[in-house]
Amino acid sequence: MHGHAIQRTVRQSPRKMRLVIDLIRDRDVNEAYAILNFSKKLAARQIAKTLRSAVANAEQRALESNEPFDVDQLKVTKAIVNAGAILSRYRPAAQGRATPIRKRTSHVEIYVADKETR
Repeated sequence: MHGHAIQRTVRQSPRKMRLVIDLIRDRDVNEAYAILNFSKKLAARQIAKTLRSAVANAEQRALESNEPFDVDQLKVTKAIVNAGAILSRYRPAAQGRATPIRKRTSHVEIYVADKETR
């Protein structure tokens, strides 16, 4: 059994999100939940949300194909954060100029699978 989830245009920079996603890569799902729950980073909430969706998708796939499902057997096989669209804003600066503000977004992808199928 396996599943994946993608969350697009998360309003946080990819650099900050990667710090958290590196903590859960190649870990058991329950261990990843524990790490994300106790992380102080704001990105941990969005990543936990995506992880829950990936596990739910794996469970749904197992139900459709009549396979046994056990959350304890799942492992985060692939977890990546890519850059999304950048929102461009402008702030007034000295002498009538405008300086750009780049509000970065991220795309989070999490893949989970059985420990045996790896």
